[in-house]
Amino acid sequence: MHGPTEPEERVARAVVHAEVDHGHAELLGDPDRPQGWTLLLGGTAQSHVDLDDPTHLEFEYVRRFGHVVDLLAPRGSPLRVLHLGGGAWTLARYVATTRPRSVQQVVELDAALVDLVRSRLPADGLGIDVIVGDARAALTRATPGSVDLLVLDVFAGARTPAHLTSTQFLDSVAAALAPGGVYAANVADGGELRFARTQVAAALSRFADVAVLAAPDLLHGRRFGNLVLLGSAEELPVDGLVRRAASDPFPARVLAGADVRRFAGDAAAPSDRAATPSPEPPPGFFGRPADPA
Repeated sequence: MHGPTEPEERVARAVVHAEVDHGHAELLGDPDRPQGWTLLLGGTAQSHVDLDDPTHLEFEYVRRFGHVVDLLAPRGSPLRVLHLGGGAWTLARYVATTRPRSVQQVVELDAALVDLVRSRLPADGLGIDVIVGDARAALTRATPGSVDLLVLDVFAGARTPAHLTSTQFLDSVAAALAPGGVYAANVADGGELRFARTQVAAALSRFADVAVLAAPDLLHGRRFGNLVLLGSAEELPVDGLVRRAASDPFPARVLAGADVRRFAGDAAAPSDRAATPSPEPPPGFFGRPADPA
């Protein structure tokens, strides 16, 4: 969800409209890339893909996911990846292209959206298995210890559903991860980052090592945006993440160790009973329209 530029500021070369199961979808042709497309759902940018170059990652937070992939396994070494949340399968395409023979499953709740992406943004020959279903239900069916990288990037409209923000959800995540496996979550928040702090607290309660990647202005509460939360039973590649995040076109800070514990502060790790969805983005955030007066 959400990218580094506002789609309405650039003139799309083509626009495709479609009604999907959970709202209205648009595909905007990228004016700078002949086969580049941005997927919007309900006016909110969800994914960007370049069919000519699946290694191109446009959105800030997806670039951070890409750094994790690159540090988790050498280029060419296959990974076992479970993507909770489909969008246009951007990261799955990246993994398939840079690490052929990877075993990947994408779980997407919206069947009509899956059909739209398959028909308009095909990923033939990449070996990506896409199933329709609820992310948490699919996670409980994952073979224990079978996943090298588990990515959470689920949004109902513009918010992550509450049942994917709890400690019980993370129990299922931890069970699915292989030794050395990494959990990577897209966490949307802004201002005082209260929601993000609860998500970090939850991760700290379930993983031995936790890190957060985010733009400095987001960490300072100056805007709404996307943080990437990482968790693992083993040591995360923090030094590599620091180097890659600093040299990226969209630089980020990496919080780890004592810094990530300070970030969480006294936030409570939410159980299923106390879990809430991520906050609503403000009007105008990356293409999200203002509410009518």
